[in-house]
Amino acid sequence: MEIIFNFLFLGIFFGLISGLSPGPLLTMVIVETLRHSKKEGIKIAIAPLITDIPIVGLTLFVLSKLLYFDHVMGYISFSGAIFLGYLAYDSFKTKGTKIDLKTIETQSLKKGVVANFLSPHPYVFWLIIGAPILLQAYSINILSAILFVIGFYFCLIGSKITIALLTEKSKTVLNSKSYLYVMNILAVLLLFYSIVLIKNGLDFFGFF
Repeated sequence: MEIIFNFLFLGIFFGLISGLSPGPLLTMVIVETLRHSKKEGIKIAIAPLITDIPIVGLTLFVLSKLLYFDHVMGYISFSGAIFLGYLAYDSFKTKGTKIDLKTIETQSLKKGVVANFLSPHPYVFWLIIGAPILLQAYSINILSAILFVIGFYFCLIGSKITIALLTEKSKTVLNSKSYLYVMNILAVLLLFYSIVLIKNGLDFFGFF
């Protein structure tokens, strides 16, 4: 029983690390919450629940094959960089005008799904950390594997939702210079992560 709960604790630990570490998805949670509402930030936060099923399946398959792994990850990195660059440009264009939440089509969930699916980070995590632990847990019993997954996603999603709820308190700056300043900082962060993804792509192709 102690071994079984060790996998739950591993899931909680890696879920918190993944949920609280600075990255494109966490930045998008803050951006969408500030631009629209905590509801839109939460939509970004739950995106991994949609994207990770095929990602986990794919990484489990790749883990056993590893054919053309570097090139595939390189192309995914470049695609993610382009998308994050677009999001950064979109954030820079923000003028602080009042947003009609009743009529605007935010498509936050779609943005989160696309960003998470194109980012190499969940692929890398599941390939080198998550999938091996999951396979090890399953080799002991299915309950160990289930507890690892539950612990991981409860903390991954829960931590990002918490960030969205805390960020929502800052909506008073929507039309202020402070809001524009924050949006520009977040846009710079998105550009930074876009550059990081480009470097990752070049790394995968062996340029560094």
